[in-house]
Amino acid sequence: MRPASPGAFVRFRVALPVTDLERSRAFYADLLGLPVEGGFAGHDGYDGVILALPGGGQLELTVGGPPPAARTDDDLLVLYLATEEEVAATVAALTEAGVARVPSGNPNWDRWGATVLDPDGARVVLARVPS
Repeated sequence: MRPASPGAFVRFRVALPVTDLERSRAFYADLLGLPVEGGFAGHDGYDGVILALPGGGQLELTVGGPPPAARTDDDLLVLYLATEEEVAATVAALTEAGVARVPSGNPNWDRWGATVLDPDGARVVLARVPS
């Protein structure tokens, strides 16, 4: 069997188990501004919400399966913003909303932006696009 060529893939989705679907939806949709594209309930025991990621991908948040596994400091969702000012404004708004900011496990991310924690402690990096 030969592997698919990179051009054969037409879409991507990152699936992330969460403990509280509404709290996580509020973080990613209301605080980070990711558009909600859909969702589902009672799908083989899972409920979920699907959010649009920049560049055409999707983030699927689910509850109903095993609880989220422990994550490392290097398990990251990285969201790029165009400027340092946009990063600073977004981080300030998140901090004001009570979102925890943490140092990055990889100091490279601290040079380009900031790392925050989602409601389950998953790390989200908000970074400016490197030049």
